[in-house]
Amino acid sequence: MFKSLITSASVAALGFSAASALADSTEFSAVSTSVSVAPVNPQFDIFAPQERQSADRIDYTAWSEAMNYLVYTMGPSIREAPSRAEATLGSRLIYGHQSRYRLEGNRVMFSFFNDELRNMVADYRLELEQLGNQIDITTLPRNEQLAYWLNLHNVAVMEKIAQEWPIRQPREIEIDGIPFDQAKFITVRGVTMSPHDIRHQIVFRNWENPKVIYGFWRGEIGGPSLPSDAFTGLNVSQVLERNAREFVNSLRGTQNRGERLQISTIYDEARPYFFVNWPNDIRSHLIGYANEEVSALIAKTTETEAVVYEADIADLAGGVREPSYVEVSSDGVANSFRIPRGTARLLREQAQRAENAREQRGPRTGTVIFNPISLPGQENNGEVD
Repeated sequence: MFKSLITSASVAALGFSAASALADSTEFSAVSTSVSVAPVNPQFDIFAPQERQSADRIDYTAWSEAMNYLVYTMGPSIREAPSRAEATLGSRLIYGHQSRYRLEGNRVMFSFFNDELRNMVADYRLELEQLGNQIDITTLPRNEQLAYWLNLHNVAVMEKIAQEWPIRQPREIEIDGIPFDQAKFITVRGVTMSPHDIRHQIVFRNWENPKVIYGFWRGEIGGPSLPSDAFTGLNVSQVLERNAREFVNSLRGTQNRGERLQISTIYDEARPYFFVNWPNDIRSHLIGYANEEVSALIAKTTETEAVVYEADIADLAGGVREPSYVEVSSDGVANSFRIPRGTARLLREQAQRAENAREQRGPRTGTVIFNPISLPGQENNGEVD
């Protein structure tokens, strides 16, 4: 089970154990739905970061260990839509993911959740809430604060989806008739809040760097990926950087149709906070993370429209419980483990995509993440503004 221990050495040690493994000056035209800044709610003023900060840190080892079991890493996009999914032999039904984005973005293995695991995730959300009641989050280093809000948001989203699974699109989930993204089912320091509130009332208002948008997992394929490790004060800047590059260089982030640059609708949500001079600000932001292929795509377009999004659930099974399964085999030997046929198809497609990528681009090199430290008398330059 999850449990938290408040100590003087570390603000919170969260332990986990489970019985089973879980640009230039060119002017561009814009085509986009303008999104206004969320009305200021003074209740959230108590979460504004303070200038005087402590050196305490939060230990998320528990959540990282859980995420290593719960999150399936799909790998980087190769910007090629997969072929159309075909029905299984002897059937006209197609189970599992069929989206053109189905090979992009990490997945949570909701189809393998049982009641015990669902309760663990719910309990962990409550642990994080209680942590926010026991200590003043606003006095922690800014990266610690950011990691806390990102983790709380993502755990809460995972909890609600797990409770409602199977479901094809998380946006269909409601709590007392309110879409769960806007439902106030989270409480910290007596303030009830929704995932939307965490994004708009706390993080978007108090952080200036737009890369914070890549830390919010929405449970949908179309959004930024859920990392396979928890955010921490030490890794948050680097993990956001990695998530940003993955998303910008994926089909979920950027496409083109003729001279129109088509980008994700998540940029429209963040537009009033980070991209006021639209579309120049967003194009400059994208170029900062774009690889050579996407940079060329951006350069050849003149219009910008935020229209790309896939609302299907970011799981392995497509949000459905299939009636048939296939045996898992290794080196031709069957194991006592079965997975849905749609999931098996998705994993085969992913393996084939990885093989195609190796043939086209050669072997991939590893990713090294450097966590900056502060020596006596030095500033920590790894803080996210």
